[in-house]
Amino acid sequence: MRQNNYGGALQNKIGSGFDAKSTTTDVIRGIDLTGKIAIVTGGNTGIGLETTKTLAAAGARVIVAVRDIEKAKKNLDGVVNVEIEAMDAMNPSSIDAFSTKFLNSNRPLDLLIHNAGIMWVPLRYDNRGYESQLATNYLAQFQLTALLFPALKKANGARVINVSSLGHQMAPFNFDDPNFLDREYETLQAYGQSKTANNLFAVQLDKLCENLNIRAYSLHPGSIAGTELGREASLEMFQKMGFLDADGNMLPEVAANLKTIPQGAATTVWCATSSLLDNIGGVYCEDADIALLANENSIGISGVELYSLEEASAKKLWDLSEKMTGVAFTI
Repeated sequence: MRQNNYGGALQNKIGSGFDAKSTTTDVIRGIDLTGKIAIVTGGNTGIGLETTKTLAAAGARVIVAVRDIEKAKKNLDGVVNVEIEAMDAMNPSSIDAFSTKFLNSNRPLDLLIHNAGIMWVPLRYDNRGYESQLATNYLAQFQLTALLFPALKKANGARVINVSSLGHQMAPFNFDDPNFLDREYETLQAYGQSKTANNLFAVQLDKLCENLNIRAYSLHPGSIAGTELGREASLEMFQKMGFLDADGNMLPEVAANLKTIPQGAATTVWCATSSLLDNIGGVYCEDADIALLANENSIGISGVELYSLEEASAKKLWDLSEKMTGVAFTI
C-alpha cells in the first residue's frame, strides 16, 4: 500500500535539481510524450498556453478546454498536436458536454491539468448559487475529474494536476459558509479557500486511487508577470497584497521575484512529467520540487499550510463536493 500525504507526511524536497528560475524548457528536456493524451483547461493564455506548447512540442496530443474558441485559435495558431474544445468552468452543463465528447473518442487520458482559474473578482454566483471563485477554481476540477475518470483509469499511469497557489495561505476552507451567504464577502478569502480546496482534493484523490495507477498533485506556479489573472483587480487590491506602493509603483523586492511565464509553467510541467514523482503523490509542489510545510517564517513566501492537507478536511470536502456538484465520484 502506497503512502499518502495526509498531514503533510510527504512534504519534503526531493532534490529535483530545479529551482525558481527553472523554465519549462529545463524540466521537459529529455522527456518524450509521443502517444500521450493531455487535457489542459484554460490552455490558451498565460501559463496554460506555455504548458500546452511545452507538452505538444514534446509529442503529446493536447486538448485545450477554453471559454473563447476564437481567442484560443489565435493564440494557438501554428502550434501542432492540439485540439481546441469549448468548456466554461462556471457552467456545469458545459463541463458535462466537454467530458462526454472526450469519452466518446474512446481515448485514454494520461494528463488532466486543471489550469483554468480566476482571481480577485467581485462577488458573483453561478446559476446554482455558488460563489464564482469556488465554482471555477475548484468545483469544476472535481466535476471534470469525476466525469473523465474512466479515461484516466484507461491510461494506466495518469496524473491529475491542480494549479493551486500560495494564495491558499489566505484562508482554510470554510465548511460553514463556503458561498459567503452569511458572512461579508472578501475576495482574497474566497480565492484562498478555493485554492485550499485544490490541495485537499489532490490529497484525497491520490489516496483514493492507491490501488489504481493514478497520481494527483497540486502546485504553486509562483508570482508571474504577464498573465491575465489579475485583470479585474483594483489598484487598492494590489497595494493590499503588498505588490505596489502608495503611488501605484511595483515594489522592487516584488519585481525581483516575479517569474517569467516559462518559469511559472515549469512546476506544472514538472508535476506532469517528472519520473521522480512516479512513487509520490498527493503533494503540493513549488519551484519544480515538492514544497515544505509552511511555518511562521514562510507564511506569505512559500510552503503549504497543514490545514490544506488534513485527512478529516479532505474527506469532508470530497463529500461536500459530491453534494454541491450532484456528481457521484466513486472510485
